[in-house]
Amino acid sequence: MAHTNGEGYSARMDTPPGTSAREPALRNVGAVATLAAQRMEREHQWYRELAAEDRSWVGLVAQAGIHAFLGWYRQRDDSLPVTADIFGTAPRELAHRVTLRQTLDLVRTTIDVVEEHVELLALPGEEAAVRDSLLRYSREVAFAAAQIYAAAAESRGAWDARLESLVVHAVVRGEADDTLQSRAAELGWEQVGDIAVVVGTAPQRSSAEVAEAIRSAAARDGLEVLIAVQGNRLIVVLGRLSDPMASAQALVGQFGPGPVVVGPRVPHLFAAGRSARSALSGAEVAAAWPDAPRPVAADDLLAERALNGEGPARRLLVDRVYRPLVDHGGLLDTATAYLESGGRLEATGRDLFVHPNTVRYRLGRIAEVIDLDLTRPREAWVVRVALAYGRIAAGTAGLGRRSDSAAGRR
Repeated sequence: MAHTNGEGYSARMDTPPGTSAREPALRNVGAVATLAAQRMEREHQWYRELAAEDRSWVGLVAQAGIHAFLGWYRQRDDSLPVTADIFGTAPRELAHRVTLRQTLDLVRTTIDVVEEHVELLALPGEEAAVRDSLLRYSREVAFAAAQIYAAAAESRGAWDARLESLVVHAVVRGEADDTLQSRAAELGWEQVGDIAVVVGTAPQRSSAEVAEAIRSAAARDGLEVLIAVQGNRLIVVLGRLSDPMASAQALVGQFGPGPVVVGPRVPHLFAAGRSARSALSGAEVAAAWPDAPRPVAADDLLAERALNGEGPARRLLVDRVYRPLVDHGGLLDTATAYLESGGRLEATGRDLFVHPNTVRYRLGRIAEVIDLDLTRPREAWVVRVALAYGRIAAGTAGLGRRSDSAAGRR
């Protein structure tokens, strides 16, 4: 007896002499798989957008699934598990182009087509039993697909974590080379800008738990993040920042106890080594400022870093504090006199032969020029350290101490 389906396929289910009754059903597998592919073409845009080669692989997966179903059904043992072998016909790369949801579309569509054209695959009188078995089989295949994607995601996640760690280590070492570019591109960081590095103590949790918590917090602020744990130190590279300190504040709870230091913002990943060096240097000396905020900017620890022997910190102090005061006539004299008088307006005025109100005005100008307020003990100490390094750099300890006229009157 010949059966004709509504899409142009026909098959004889009678058995020629010398032929097993199963062979016609097996010969029809390709036809049913083709019907499934045609329905995929009609109903799913993602399938239509696949390259021809990938569509061909999807068709082979469908055909393998139908073959596997028939073999499973013929064994007459519902306790036998459905394995993921039916997906083994496709290349590994296909899993990167077809998502789990799309794979489930494939399973559902193929099962629907098999159910509609079950007479092409079932032996006479078995149609109802085959349809009943399809229900369990489709469920098991869906579970098998989920396991494949879960394993792939786990493997990919482990590889990404190793790659991420390599990128962070390269940033810390300042290795802005082709290898960093390649690895950053693999992680999707080749176009990420506005970057800062945050350093603190790693909490007493697994690296995976720490990374997951930081990623969730960063995602809420629309930030990109790279994470590495080095011993007891947690290093976080943040991208797409607008305010590094505000972003670090949102993440500070994910660090262990102790200081959390934020490096300066830089334009791209290849300049992130500068931010990392500043943050790491700041973390090394942050204990010297017991009242430091948490998080604290690495640049707010310039004085401690300079005292610890960091050359770039010394130069930054000189450039940001000493030189601007030298360039604004009279401000260096006022800053020096005020600091040496112990912060007393009248004593400073007498030393400079000016009214205390003039001293007060100049202190305001100093705060505008160097963004440090000499009336605050911490900031006054930073200026004192900066002036010491500035005078050393100038080569004369008393350079700029007073104007010539003031010195003559002494």
